[in-house]
Amino acid sequence: MPDYTDPNRSDAGRDVFKGMSKKSKVKETRKEAAMSIRVGEYGRYQIKSGRLAGAYGARAFPKPPTKARGLIAEATGETEEAAIIALHSAIDQREVRRAEDRRTDPHKGTQVPTSDEYVEALHSVNLTGSQRAMLMALSLKEADGLAQVKVADAGSYKSTTSANRALASVGRMIAGYLSWGTGSTGPSTGPDGSTLIGYRDVTEHDEKAENWIMHPELCAAIRKVM
Repeated sequence: MPDYTDPNRSDAGRDVFKGMSKKSKVKETRKEAAMSIRVGEYGRYQIKSGRLAGAYGARAFPKPPTKARGLIAEATGETEEAAIIALHSAIDQREVRRAEDRRTDPHKGTQVPTSDEYVEALHSVNLTGSQRAMLMALSLKEADGLAQVKVADAGSYKSTTSANRALASVGRMIAGYLSWGTGSTGPSTGPDGSTLIGYRDVTEHDEKAENWIMHPELCAAIRKVM
């Protein structure tokens, strides 16, 4: 999969306010000036910045629409612009650390995202009911795996080909989310996108006995999210 990099990253010092909007919160007191919060985005995150309690700060949150909640990163600075630039740097460093924490799948030789990365992606990608059902069925079997036919049955697919195609689509969505607007290289999905889901194990060269085995990191993430 190609690398995804923020095209405006080199211009961070000049364009940190580009596309940002303001939300004003006015306290009903003569001594307090109106406080404005600027809202923008950086990669896949929503950025909120402004002056609070006498200091400039910027915070990153999951960007809507998403079911994810909570603070991703924060930074302060002498000016609002400096705080935003510092936050961008903190996000970039976070992405690099995450990439370094990924393990290599011994079956495919590709990188596997961490459980935290999977959790964030699953909160944000748009899965169908059939895709969710197959992921849940695979996660329950963990290292034992599940026959392709049973995976297809879980998703109400008439053929394993259609089921495998749907799982590959999930892998591509996860890879796309994790790669979008970051300074690090996104995990490879392989030619069919399924490597981020797991691998298929063939017993005695019998295609009918082929099992889907989900990555343990994704199993753990599904138990947290679904």
